[in-house]
Amino acid sequence: MRAQTFSKAERLCRRRDIDALFASGTCSVSVYPVRAVFRAIPYNNNSPQVRILVSVAKRHLRLAVNRNRAKRQIREAYRRNKAHLTGNLPAETALHIAFIWLSDKPESSLRVGKSVVRLLQLITERACSPLNAPPCPCSPTS
Repeated sequence: MRAQTFSKAERLCRRRDIDALFASGTCSVSVYPVRAVFRAIPYNNNSPQVRILVSVAKRHLRLAVNRNRAKRQIREAYRRNKAHLTGNLPAETALHIAFIWLSDKPESSLRVGKSVVRLLQLITERACSPLNAPPCPCSPTS
């Protein structure tokens, strides 16, 4: 049961990490209504192996109620399904992931959940098995 938690340490908050995530050399995958931008980095054992950022732009959802609901849906879907990602991630690799909302209207939790699960599968394929995945410049640097 401990695996289905989402602690403060798992949130991506530092400005330097966020800037590096959106700099060139990162990977991006989309499954409507969510897009994921991710970056593989060397893992140093003093922070969580996967850290995430959730972003919902005001231009997509004007009402704060809807933006907060969309963020809550993404966080909940990630919390329930993060074991698929962390279980397959190599021990020496950490990931920074940004989930970005694409839709101009609120979506059902079921649809958001399915898209987050599919995104986690795609991220796992690209970050964990680079030999079988399409080329992506997001492998960790030595």
